Amino acid sequence: MSDEPNTITRREFTALSIAAGVAAATGASGASAVEMLDSDVQVTTAEGVCDAALIHPQKGSWPGVILFTDVFGLRPTMRNMAKRLAADGFTVLVPNPFYRTAKPPGLSLDFDFSNPADRAKIDVLRAPLSGGAVMQDAVAYVKFLDSQGAVNKKVKMGAFGYCMGGPMTMQAAAANPGRIGAGASFHGGGLVTDKPDSPHLLVPKMQAQFYFGVAMNDDEKQPEAKTKLDEAFKAAHLQAKIEVYDGCQHGWCVKDMPKTPGKPAIYNEPQAERAWGELLSLFKRAHV
Repeated sequence: MSDEPNTITRREFTALSIAAGVAAATGASGASAVEMLDSDVQVTTAEGVCDAALIHPQKGSWPGVILFTDVFGLRPTMRNMAKRLAADGFTVLVPNPFYRTAKPPGLSLDFDFSNPADRAKIDVLRAPLSGGAVMQDAVAYVKFLDSQGAVNKKVKMGAFGYCMGGPMTMQAAAANPGRIGAGASFHGGGLVTDKPDSPHLLVPKMQAQFYFGVAMNDDEKQPEAKTKLDEAFKAAHLQAKIEVYDGCQHGWCVKDMPKTPGKPAIYNEPQAERAWGELLSLFKRAHV
């Protein structure tokens, strides 16, 4: 931001112009193909080639951001979230987390968590995703973004994720401390475990501010997790904002969460919008 009153930066002006075009075209705020470039790309990693989506405004260079998907993978809903963020002036990479074993999305939305056969599919997809593998991938994602003309390499990158993407965001920040300056986890699973590679143990390796939006039912199952996260960030002298979203179930931020007959919908639009606002505020505070 400029020190002069009532002024905005060139990036903010352009982002506002893009957002205005989106709103005019769709009749609402949010993501659209208007003024956006949405491409399928391939990222070379240490273990192969990851298929991904790269989304950014048509002109200019912008802060790079990695979106780590939930267990349902790279699909239209995640691309739309990336488009929405790109409309605020970012270049967003959405990797296929399961590139070692499956093409996107990897898992169908008609998945039944109560079915052992369906749960076994998750085990197969996630088997290669050790903490070390995710960190190795994240190094490749950052390198790929920095090779793009649409990425401003003079500013820090951001990362955010949902469900299993929450811990991946932390692993990415630890693997790229010099580049990732902000990370956010929404209804992240496995942020604090009793294993030696628990994501919360990686905090000393980070140089990023963080935001954690915790689902109420996740907090009920593991109430000590938020305390351990808070202690880890304070010990590392890093900023972290941790909030439990009362009344929200795991998955509340994502529009296409499967619905269970006889139970309330998981997606909670007002609280999802609150979470989105926290994401933008984080990136602004961290100068991403």
